[in-house]
Amino acid sequence: MEHIIIKNASIVNEGKIIEGDLLISKDRIEKIGGDINIKARAEEMDGTGLHVLPGVIDDQVHFREPGLTHKANLYTEAKAAVAGGTTSYMEMPNTSPAAITVDLLEQKYSRAAECSLANYSFFMGTSNDNLEEILKVNKKKHEVCGVKIFMGSSTGNLLVNNTLQLEKVFGGSELLIATHCEEETLFTENLKQIKATGKKLTAADHPIIRNDEVCFESSFKAIQFAKRNNSRLHILHISTERELQLFTNMIPLKDKRITAEVCVHHLHFTSDDYDRLGNQIKCNPAIKAPHNKEALWKALLDDRLDIIATDHAPHTWEEKQEDYEHAHAGLPLVQHSLQLMLHYVKEGRISLPKVVEKMSHAVADCFQIQDRGYIREGYMADLVMVNLNKPYTVNKQNILYKCGWSPMEGMTFPATIENTFVNGHMVYGNGVFDESKWGARLKFSRD
Repeated sequence: MEHIIIKNASIVNEGKIIEGDLLISKDRIEKIGGDINIKARAEEMDGTGLHVLPGVIDDQVHFREPGLTHKANLYTEAKAAVAGGTTSYMEMPNTSPAAITVDLLEQKYSRAAECSLANYSFFMGTSNDNLEEILKVNKKKHEVCGVKIFMGSSTGNLLVNNTLQLEKVFGGSELLIATHCEEETLFTENLKQIKATGKKLTAADHPIIRNDEVCFESSFKAIQFAKRNNSRLHILHISTERELQLFTNMIPLKDKRITAEVCVHHLHFTSDDYDRLGNQIKCNPAIKAPHNKEALWKALLDDRLDIIATDHAPHTWEEKQEDYEHAHAGLPLVQHSLQLMLHYVKEGRISLPKVVEKMSHAVADCFQIQDRGYIREGYMADLVMVNLNKPYTVNKQNILYKCGWSPMEGMTFPATIENTFVNGHMVYGNGVFDESKWGARLKFSRD
């Protein structure tokens, strides 16, 4: 039907929770609140006892297509995303081949248009020698979320350690620049020193090798490049207490030129969990000592950290079972990120409106996404309906990632994702998918 009315729901948006109805007309939100009745035929859905949130926008995922599809692909991971309430994602360039030319980037967009149940955008990758391609991407002409710089080791040739190249990218790119910040020389030396002791390395050594200094020095360097060039910088997956001194809450998000993100695994796990989970939680930057987690939570709540994301990075179970040095870094998270944050709502650590702010509103504002991230009349109807009082246990049967495993397996969340709408289409409802419509390419409202 062209019209859907969600009746008697609790609508969470812009710091408030209101009771009432919500009208979806075609792909957009037409009316919010009150008792809505229309003359046209409409499908009515009972929202009693449910909360309606704007769909989660995840600004950092790795869906592995092209070239690494034995781990994941755009179809499987977008399907997992919508089942978890994520309606839009921004995917990283470290595929095979890496997305470091405009043509390769557009091939990813074409593929997503054929198979992604969620809305999508893709970062342009950087290398030490693709400046010409980066500068081709115009913020008004090209609907691209940003440029990604790996200032630490990565797949293929995506590490950028040429100072001149970095200066030119920061000085020349019109787009938001997102950085992975770990200082390569420092963690390489740390690894060398710990191996020299003859110690058998395990996952518990990961935060020692990729320690606080590794992250701080690289984040500090990125900020210096950005300040010299007045660049729009977004630093991904902050993981240390020390880095937090680099960010401010003294100005509103819309006026910030430098923003920062925290990922759900750095808010949930600590180095104490390596004994239990080992390489399952090996990721870059590393999950570190508990005091970092506590500092990250404080900075998230006081707005020094602007966004919550996942850095969803699936690998096969076999790839994670190798010895420490060869076990691949990254963990699958996109299906359970919202439920994990709802767990912390239940614990009283964060409010439901604050979760919505950090996972939807702030992402839309940070990237200047057009008509998404809020429940507003005229905006795209990207919505998720959750039951905060219906427990959900993660198990092998309900994990949708192609890799088939999750570090959350066995955890019972207090809330269940009941329905997910993408562009007004209920793509997921009560455990069933409607794959008759695909997601759309994200558009941006840039100055």
